[in-house]
Amino acid sequence: MAMAALRREGRRFVAPLASPQPMTAIRSSLIAEEQTHVGARSISTQVVRNRMKSVKNIQKITKAMKMVAASKLRAIQTRAENSRGLWQPFTALLGDAPSVDVKKNVIVTISSDKGLCGGINSTSVKISKALHKLTAGPEKETKYVILGEKAKAQLIRDSKKDIELSITELQKNPLNYTQVSVLADDILKNVEYDALRIVFNKFHSVVSFLPTMSTVLSPEVVEKETESGGKLGDLDSYEIEGGETKGEILQNLAEFQFSCVLFNAVLENACSEQGARMSAMDSSSRNAGEMLDRLTLTYNRTRQASITTELIEIISGASALEG
Repeated sequence: MAMAALRREGRRFVAPLASPQPMTAIRSSLIAEEQTHVGARSISTQVVRNRMKSVKNIQKITKAMKMVAASKLRAIQTRAENSRGLWQPFTALLGDAPSVDVKKNVIVTISSDKGLCGGINSTSVKISKALHKLTAGPEKETKYVILGEKAKAQLIRDSKKDIELSITELQKNPLNYTQVSVLADDILKNVEYDALRIVFNKFHSVVSFLPTMSTVLSPEVVEKETESGGKLGDLDSYEIEGGETKGEILQNLAEFQFSCVLFNAVLENACSEQGARMSAMDSSSRNAGEMLDRLTLTYNRTRQASITTELIEIISGASALEG
């Protein structure tokens, strides 16, 4: 009987040795099965760990962007507040008459070139579209002049034929009056208008900005309103010195008024952009922190469950060996 059992065992071991390929396949399948079990136990913690690392990196970026926006805001805010004194004398002299009904309207929409700054660009675009509907008519013409990439991307979808001029990368270099006055001169040369309606966001605080519209009338409309005794009827009470005519003075005043108003509008909108970006990045950092807390809790629970499962397997194996 012992010899018979030995022969049977010999047949069992001789067959695999005669064909080495099946043994390699069996060994590979066993290793793969072992790795599968190990991976299935630790895959959840690895995924959560990777997600936590990604969220931490995003939080670092948002905090850095908030600091950069705060630094830029401090640099622009003082200049924006000082620029408000440029256009206020023109408002006192020529007035700001948004309700004046004219045939040729040009809406100058000011926005930012970059995103991640809340809804300031969408607000400017919505007001511009509403203003376009109000000033449109059978015998009227309303065109857009766009400053900024974000407003261009939104208005070009459904108002491409009404866009007369588009200018981007306005804030690539530090803003100054010379740069904006050249820009205003280009707009006046390329656009025919009776009224320029400038839409921008006026800066109030880091968390508050007010959508605003300023109106600059052409010299012809100003003279016509003066003669009709409208809101600009007090203009004749001023004495004109020098050899220039009233039309020439009004032309110079209109050009200077537009450049001053545009300079203030660009600075105010830049302040609003940085303030909105600060708020958006602060909110993103807080959300990333909350998400990181939830992921840490999930990671600890998953890790604890894995440890508990391994302990149960060890204890069950030891109990089976003792039994």
